[in-house]
Amino acid sequence: MSRFALVVTALLGVAYAYVALRLATGAGSAVALATPFVFIWILPVVYWGSERGREGVVDKLLHRASYLSMAWVSFALVLTVMRDLLLIATFAAPELHQRVAGIGWAWVATASLVAMAIGAAAAFNGPRVEEVDVRVEGLHRDLEGFRIAQISDLHVGPNIGRRYVQRVADLTQKLEPDIVVLTGDIVDGSVARLANDVAPLAALKPAYFILGNHDCYAGAEPWMSHFREMGMTVLANAATMVRKGAARLLIGGVVDPAYARARPEISISEEADFRLLLAHNPRLAPLGAKAGFDLQLSGHTHGGQFFPWTLAVRLVHAPHVAGLSREGRMLVYVSAGTGTWGPPVRFGTSPELTLLRLVRA
Repeated sequence: MSRFALVVTALLGVAYAYVALRLATGAGSAVALATPFVFIWILPVVYWGSERGREGVVDKLLHRASYLSMAWVSFALVLTVMRDLLLIATFAAPELHQRVAGIGWAWVATASLVAMAIGAAAAFNGPRVEEVDVRVEGLHRDLEGFRIAQISDLHVGPNIGRRYVQRVADLTQKLEPDIVVLTGDIVDGSVARLANDVAPLAALKPAYFILGNHDCYAGAEPWMSHFREMGMTVLANAATMVRKGAARLLIGGVVDPAYARARPEISISEEADFRLLLAHNPRLAPLGAKAGFDLQLSGHTHGGQFFPWTLAVRLVHAPHVAGLSREGRMLVYVSAGTGTWGPPVRFGTSPELTLLRLVRA
């Protein structure tokens, strides 16, 4: 087995051992608790570590089962830890302690399923419009009120299809933005499989696209060509100028670090009244700030997507986790994502279509 497979197996084994030790009451419950852990194990070890596609019915079912199991196990682990903390806290109150001890695997399993159902409803009912005023000192008067619609981390593929994409496209058009930006991770699959699903995005004009890591996994070159054919401007370590009245707005875009053919890099070679950078991964903010951009738009984090990852993501991406933050003099806005990846669940976050307005500070 590869090192990656061994690490995944070890982590899942430890997590299962803890839950089973604390909750299982016999062989039947131990086997039931093991099932979602096995489904999770299958996806990274069998699929991510090979060239196997996911075209067959069995493959698609295994992927769906694995993704749902990820959400269930996450909630189950949190609830098990909470149960143990309650047991410690009630140690001096025998009657209450006994009641908490009676919360077994059936209660945890049911509560986890309820949390999944609530999270799935939040995911599929999205996206909501998140309106953000970006206050800029010395903003050119012709850019006052300039409207930018941001679509990020749509993840068209196993969970997101044409119907959801059409909803996003219709909602975006109703916002009447001056420009539309797609800040990466738009697809999770090949052009041949998903061209029909992403087709509604062709109605969004003018639109600017950059690569996210999942777009790279799905085939960076074919997707960049396809989005160009759809009428979008693809920015791969490149910039373009947009005029609004007498104002000049520079839009730059960098490739994702997952792109094999080039590293993310950008520089400003033209004078502009406002400089906007599109960078999928917010960890590229130092690059944008050093180049002299005024605002960076990113995604990638999903805001953690669902609890407890909403907390864990801060360890990796703080201070650029979700919403507005600052990198030096440059503002950074990180979208929580327009779709979902993996488990079709949102708990503690909501899928968003972002409308950013430039306003004078």
